[in-house]
Amino acid sequence: MFGIGLPEILVILVVALIVVGPSRLPELAKSLGKAFNEFKRMADEVKETIQEEVIKEEPPKKMVISQETVPETEKKEENNAKPVTRDA
Repeated sequence: MFGIGLPEILVILVVALIVVGPSRLPELAKSLGKAFNEFKRMADEVKETIQEEVIKEEPPKKMVISQETVPETEKKEENNAKPVTRDA
């Protein structure tokens, strides 16, 4: 979480307790929690909207048929074919 460890969080909480006071600290924590939750929800909505737009803009992919889709019997016939040579 932003590279902040437990000791740093404790120092921040102690400073907040001293600055804000014990009576208003729960209110402040509640309002900060709501703000972070709202920010996260808005960021998720933006991310979903961008993903939807990207999907709409992608052209359909072309279907490629590879040698692996050819049945085994056709592969054997191709391998058994004799090469054409010129008699000079």
